Amino acid sequence: MDLRENKNSFMPKMKTNSSAKKRFKITGSGKIKRKHAYKRHILTKKGTKQKRRLAKSGLVSKQDTNNVKALLCM
Repeated sequence: MDLRENKNSFMPKMKTNSSAKKRFKITGSGKIKRKHAYKRHILTKKGTKQKRRLAKSGLVSKQDTNNVKALLCM
């Protein structure tokens, strides 16, 4: 009986959003890394310089950081 009361006090747990955990990574300093868009298809009309720039990772903007952290249960 005592164990059941303790178990219920920790529930329900927050679930991490599955799509967010696949798309974002946390850096050592606490910033959130992301990939750039527009790099999946129709690449023939995009310049080499643009494709090279899009291949590198970016950071989530300050305005969106709180929303992403909520999805990642941070």
